[in-house]
Amino acid sequence: RADKIDGIRRIRLSSIEPMTLNGEFIDSIKPCTKLCRHFHLSLQSGCDETLKRMNRKYTTAEYEKIVDGLRKHFPGAAITTDIMTGFPGETDEEFEKTLEFVRKIRFADAHIFQYSPREGTPAAKRADQVSPQIKEERSKQLIELCSQTRDEFISSFKGKSLEVLFERKKDNGIYEGKTSNYITVEVKSEKPLAGTYQNVIIDGEKNGIAFGHVE
Repeated sequence: RADKIDGIRRIRLSSIEPMTLNGEFIDSIKPCTKLCRHFHLSLQSGCDETLKRMNRKYTTAEYEKIVDGLRKHFPGAAITTDIMTGFPGETDEEFEKTLEFVRKIRFADAHIFQYSPREGTPAAKRADQVSPQIKEERSKQLIELCSQTRDEFISSFKGKSLEVLFERKKDNGIYEGKTSNYITVEVKSEKPLAGTYQNVIIDGEKNGIAFGHVE
């Protein structure tokens, strides 16, 4: 219904429970012409044993199937996520499974954070807490890996035209905005661009930001 409302240009789904996006749901949203090709699906861990301890209601195989369905029906979609490191009981072997799964999915971006105990939760009472030093090291590894897959995702659009909603002007005549699939784009322009939609040819990528020129 939102897709049919005049004046709405973009609809973005964010922070969705993965199992919400089953085949039936994907079929229902396919006809939406205003839906942004960006889906933020919280993963938390790429290891089934860890997910079970977290009381998450899905497996990595189910998660992967949903990602495959989204990419099939929404070409060029950005799949972003949240990943926690150092959940109680996470062994080196379990963390390696998470790294391998992240390599396999190749996220367009990810928020990496370290587990911290919350009073009254079952996890906080566990004796097998992970040390701060290990959590920090694992976090760094995941950040490095996800930065790499992010940059590869952005670079895949080099030479292509993407619609950008420009949001603000930075220094030196640089305008910044977002594509429908949530890529941050910078363009240098003497013409005011903030608050406008423009088709931009992507020329390259640097530090997670695409740069290009208006068609």
